[in-house]
Amino acid sequence: MVDIALRYVMLVFGLSLMSLGIAFSIRSDLGTTPISSLPYVLSELMPLTLGALMILMNLVFVALQALILRKRFKPVQLLQIPVVVVFGLLNDVALWLVRDVSHSAYWQQWILVAIGIVLVGIGVAFQVKAQTTPLAGEGLILALSNELIRKFGVKRPFLFSSVKIQFDTSLVLLSVVIALIFTGGLAGVREGTVAAALCVGFVVHLVIRLLEPVSTVEKANIELVATDESPSDR
Repeated sequence: MVDIALRYVMLVFGLSLMSLGIAFSIRSDLGTTPISSLPYVLSELMPLTLGALMILMNLVFVALQALILRKRFKPVQLLQIPVVVVFGLLNDVALWLVRDVSHSAYWQQWILVAIGIVLVGIGVAFQVKAQTTPLAGEGLILALSNELIRKFGVKRPFLFSSVKIQFDTSLVLLSVVIALIFTGGLAGVREGTVAAALCVGFVVHLVIRLLEPVSTVEKANIELVATDESPSDR
């Protein structure tokens, strides 16, 4: 029980850092992170906070997992719902905490983007390290990847990493379309969004190597590749 409690403390800590990183990205006015781009654009059009829209979006992700997996959707996966609610609330708290953060030059905007990328990367690393309930977005990506491999066999486009890139890209493109149609601009999707998409993964990898011995990380990477490429348990 103590080990489980510590894992969830680590998860909440990671989610808090991710939320703070997203808030700094938003304050930069150079675009937010890919996963928060759609809720941010919608928050500009609706009388709802970013956190509330994050909760609604992720609840849709949980529902989609149930539709995709059907009988293979396990009750334990419903634990994603309280995690989603906590993450949404943390996003609103983070935005309140950085409400006075501002900038007066383009280079200052990039500093805020960099802070956001580092915080999100560290937060994701702690979330991975916790090994508890994944965020609903990752859960949906995993469900899509597993089902595609189960039906069509192991192919590189169906691996988790590839599906994640496609998923994040789709969210950003949808955000761009909605922003262009309803705001006439690229609200929430700019060069900072691209930077986050390219750099967060690098920060995650670096932090995980700092949190774990090199041999353990290398072993984990080997096991992950083996899991991705083996259809035995799909």
